[in-house]
Amino acid sequence: MIGQLPGPALLFCPADRPDRFAKAAAAADGVILDLEDGVAAADRPRARRALRESILDPLRTIIRINPAGTADYDEDLRALADTPYPVVMLAKTESAEQVAAVGPRRVVALCETPRGVLAAAEIAAVPTTIGVMWGAEDLVAALGGRSSRDEAGRYRGVALHARASVLLAAGAHGRVAVDSVYLDIADVDGLAAEARDAVASGFAAKACIHPRQVAAVRQAFAPSADEVAWARRVLDAATHSAGVFSFEGRMVDAPVLRHAERTLAATEHDPAVAVTDSPADQRRRQDLPRSVDNPARHGPPRPGRGNMEG
Repeated sequence: MIGQLPGPALLFCPADRPDRFAKAAAAADGVILDLEDGVAAADRPRARRALRESILDPLRTIIRINPAGTADYDEDLRALADTPYPVVMLAKTESAEQVAAVGPRRVVALCETPRGVLAAAEIAAVPTTIGVMWGAEDLVAALGGRSSRDEAGRYRGVALHARASVLLAAGAHGRVAVDSVYLDIADVDGLAAEARDAVASGFAAKACIHPRQVAAVRQAFAPSADEVAWARRVLDAATHSAGVFSFEGRMVDAPVLRHAERTLAATEHDPAVAVTDSPADQRRRQDLPRSVDNPARHGPPRPGRGNMEG
């Protein structure tokens, strides 16, 4: 698990297609059963019945519900009351109050409107928020735009701003950040490049809209063998050193060690290391001077994990 999410590849599945539930769960790290855009309005009552009857693993299942203030939202919450699923994704989240109103359930807040993006920090600060995701298409539509990407397939400036805002909000409040979906299912190379950029930037997961996208996302988020080996070496060296020390020609401080621990956590699915500082990390950080600003703090470079122009 990553934080309180089941892993980096989260697959949307329409809640009115129970025949796909098990296949989606088998394909991805986690399933997002969708009661919102993935289901036609006329089919949502049937989708809620399927949700009530589903028997998926609650720890690997997220339920996307309709936006607050809609009739479907109230019906979705009533349906959820009859299920064991503890995590919801609130579509078009626009305020901290909307998250708090969901009740005791944990929330992945989907910021995909102008108000939602501007309120991302307040939304992330709500105690029941465990993750924040951004969405490009609804955002651009709300702005009156025509597309979130340019002719070369790159996100336009407003989409990149929203992406960064949500990522920073999540990081500021210790929440996991989930990158938006990649709509071109056939463009595996483009998806892989975008997923590599997501993990290099600090996103903990990426949403998928088709099972064929899962492998590319998992591969992008998995540390390379060289990265894992480096993490083990530097953490071993840290057990014999106090404070800031030199390792393999570079200075090592607390952020470098945090990066190493999270690299190993990505292979071991250890949420305590993946999202929060471990006790050992906290002790090391207390021994380090605050003035240290090491340009090499992020460990070895990740080859091929550059921009999204692929």
